[in-house]
Amino acid sequence: MKSRLSRRMASTDSAAAYDADFFAWTRRTAELLRARRFDEVDVEHAAEEIEDMGRRDARELNRRLQVVLMHLLKWKLQPKKRTRSWQTTLLSQRSEIDTLLRDSPSLRHKLPVDLPRNYERAVTRAAVETGLRADRFPPQCPFTVLQILDEKFLSA
Repeated sequence: MKSRLSRRMASTDSAAAYDADFFAWTRRTAELLRARRFDEVDVEHAAEEIEDMGRRDARELNRRLQVVLMHLLKWKLQPKKRTRSWQTTLLSQRSEIDTLLRDSPSLRHKLPVDLPRNYERAVTRAAVETGLRADRFPPQCPFTVLQILDEKFLSA
């Protein structure tokens, strides 16, 4: 059985490995967890990385939502400029959002909460891309979350 000192040293070595070679650290940490050698795990960095994974998924959801919103706005405000590329983007982004929400259903509650901020960012991007002034876009999001996620809404 390992002494407290040797366990503390193993944990310190693991923490040093985090900064030296992140990929090796992830593999070693997974190995330690699977072997149930919890006393050797760099717990602080492991917890930090797990939290970061959740934040990364939330950021990805927001980025994809902004792209969908931008294309919905362009679709609505520039009907003569509609392209298959816009349709493809809407379909692919909605599909990726669906995958994210299936993998992490608890992210769904963030959609209406984050919608105003995501809409604001989408308007900024759409204004730059279309050359239209930002005040030409509705001041608040004209789409519901269900419409934004619906593959058939404003894409045909």
